Amino acid sequence: MRNRLFAIAAVAGALTAPIAAQAQTVITTGAARDRTVVVGEHEGIIADQRPAFREYIVRERVPNYTISERVVVGGVLPETGVTYYDVPLTSGVPPYRYTVVTGQTVLVEPRSRRIVQVVD
Repeated sequence: MRNRLFAIAAVAGALTAPIAAQAQTVITTGAARDRTVVVGEHEGIIADQRPAFREYIVRERVPNYTISERVVVGGVLPETGVTYYDVPLTSGVPPYRYTVVTGQTVLVEPRSRRIVQVVD
């Protein structure tokens, strides 16, 4: 019985290991340690495109929304009171929206309003 359970556990572990390895990548950006960005393989604005993206936001004069919660990756923004904007196609992340919250530009998954990247 023990051998059978061990064999089942070993097979299950072998099958799920590749999936878990591809699930996400953790990248620490900036000097602050609390800005850990968890992105998948093709998610987020890459470092080379961030200066152009920042210029775009300044040019668009996006309002700054203040919220009481900390702005962190994985956090969920309020359903009301925050306006979300389309990310320009040149930035390469069309499924996401962006906004400026508490002085920080964030990429947001539109359906859940979950923060997927804090753009430094």
